[in-house]
Amino acid sequence: MSKSTVPELLKIFEGQLITSVQALPDEPLYGSETIVKMADAALMGGAVALRVQSSSDISSVKAEFPNVPLIGLIKRDYPDSEVFITATLREIDEVIDAGADIVALDMTARPRPNAELLPDLVQHAINKGALVMADVSNYEEGITAEKMGAHCISTTLSGYTDETKHLCDKPDFELVKKLSRDCSVPVIAEGRIWTPEEAVEAINSGAFSVVVGSAITRPQLIAKRFSDAVKATSK
Repeated sequence: MSKSTVPELLKIFEGQLITSVQALPDEPLYGSETIVKMADAALMGGAVALRVQSSSDISSVKAEFPNVPLIGLIKRDYPDSEVFITATLREIDEVIDAGADIVALDMTARPRPNAELLPDLVQHAINKGALVMADVSNYEEGITAEKMGAHCISTTLSGYTDETKHLCDKPDFELVKKLSRDCSVPVIAEGRIWTPEEAVEAINSGAFSVVVGSAITRPQLIAKRFSDAVKATSK
C-alpha cells in the first residue's frame, strides 16, 4: 500500500502497537482514573495509539494525553439488534464529542438499532471530522466497509458473530491476509492476540498495525489463562 493513500493520522500506526484500554462496569478496573493509568502504562510500553470505550474514559484519556491518537467507541446494548459497538448516530456523536480522533464502528452486515443504515453512520462521522475504523467479522464486510468510506479496517469481530463463532481461540490471520491483499486502506489486526509472537505473525500476514487489549489491560483474563493452564496439568 502506498503511504500517500493513508491519512496522516494513521501513518504513525504502521508496524506499531495500538493498545485497547477498556473496562466495563462489572470489571475490577472500571473507572476513568484507572483507565488513564493503564493508558499511561501502555504508552510507556510502546503503544502509539489507544482504543478506549465510553465517553467518560475517552475524555479523561484525551485530557491526559492530548497528542496521542485516540480510537473511541461506546458499547451499548439495544433490544432490537446484536450490534454492540458504536451502534447508532447517538454513539458516534458521544464518541466524537468526547474527543476521539477515530470512531470504531461495528460494520458487520447485521441489522442496526432503530433501522439505522451504515452508510449514513459512516458519512455522519466523516462530516463531524473524524476518521472511521470499521470493525468487521469477515472478508465481505471489510470490502464493503472500504467502499462505504472507512479509513481503516479492523478484524475485531471475527469470532464474535453467529457466522464466525466457530473459529478457534486464535487470531484470524487468514482474514488479515485476504483483506490486506485486496484493500487499499490500512488493515489492522485485532482479536484474540495473546502473545508477542501472534502480534508479529499478524504483521507478517500483512497487517498495517496490531491492536492488543485483553492480553495487556484485562488482568482478570490474563490470570484466568494461567490458572486454567495450571489446573489442566493436575487432571
